[in-house]
Amino acid sequence: MIDFWIGAGLLLLAALAFLLLPLLRGRRMQAEEDRTALNVALYGERLDELAVQQSAGILTPEQFEAGRADAARELLDDTEGGDTRRSSSLGRAIPLIAAILVPLLGYGLYMHWGASDKLELAREFAVQPKTMEEATARLERAVKAQPESTEAWYFLARTYMSQGRAADAAAAYAQLIELAGRQPELLGQWAQALYFAEDRQWSEQMQQLTNEALRNDPHEVTSLGLLGIAAFENERFEEAIGFWERLVAILPAQDPSRQAIESGIARARKQLGEPASDGAEPAGETAAVASSSLTVDVRLDATLADDVQPTDTVFVFARAVSGPPMPLAVKRLTVADLPATVSLSDADAMTPQLRLSNFEQVRLFARISRSGDATRGEWKGSSTPLALGNNGTVKLTIDQPEMP
Repeated sequence: MIDFWIGAGLLLLAALAFLLLPLLRGRRMQAEEDRTALNVALYGERLDELAVQQSAGILTPEQFEAGRADAARELLDDTEGGDTRRSSSLGRAIPLIAAILVPLLGYGLYMHWGASDKLELAREFAVQPKTMEEATARLERAVKAQPESTEAWYFLARTYMSQGRAADAAAAYAQLIELAGRQPELLGQWAQALYFAEDRQWSEQMQQLTNEALRNDPHEVTSLGLLGIAAFENERFEEAIGFWERLVAILPAQDPSRQAIESGIARARKQLGEPASDGAEPAGETAAVASSSLTVDVRLDATLADDVQPTDTVFVFARAVSGPPMPLAVKRLTVADLPATVSLSDADAMTPQLRLSNFEQVRLFARISRSGDATRGEWKGSSTPLALGNNGTVKLTIDQPEMP
């Protein structure tokens, strides 16, 4: 930030120069006026002396006229080229007062409406964080500088959960839902954060959140998993089996959490004295889920070649057309990699709860961010809504400036 303040200081000095120059010029004019007044006073004294000498008979009328002419000529010589315009004291005071107030006023206005925090944050995002704590601190500053950014709040909430800071995650989800709306996926994750923040004690608020989530999306995976855990820990094993079986039926075959859920179902059946299920699921649904992927051909519009740098970061991601604003799958490249062909699938999901296979239609986006910030950039490209399935290779061109 030191270079920013140096630049601001130089601009301030230039502004002060425009304000103080009239004041200095006014002082010079005043000095000239004072000298002229002195010359006029001396001229008057000289005339008085000549008059006295004439009265005393020392000077003849001709000598008196010659002396007066000499005095007048000396006065004209002394005042020649001088500017006799008088500047008022108000004209000198205004630039001086402005020179004092302008820096103070400018600093106050910039601290209130300026963006020094965003500038510093952009520079930080240009460097990869060394630790998870550093990444978390950056996200915390990001939501402070951009409190309306749903992506920043979402990434912060997920980071808090990965660090075991469930109470902080719950607060972040509450703010996210206020901005993004009551999306089923977000409601389920908020309930999950509250559950762990309150030491795994079920509450009426969690019940209302999961009920609302499943009412709007019967396949909301976080709510199904959470309700199964709560039912199992309260020895309501039949309910736990019901929730977990619904969850297994919609998870991809390669999902790493399937084994744990099926193991939970087996334990619940054992508690009820029932034989373990073989865990089979409808083959058609599994095949449809497993085939959800998109191939994207990403390229840069030729007119932007001079506006980007090879090291600028490129984010390629998919969002649900009718769903949460957070990305479902993300790939990271650089401008030097373009043009490039990438594949987006459930393996690129930001979280297990937000997968391509959970949504029927998505839109593809590509964003160039010089700072490396995934939530905002300088240039972008987007596709029309796409139905998951046999789309072939989708062409995506980065050709639009991204509005702040």
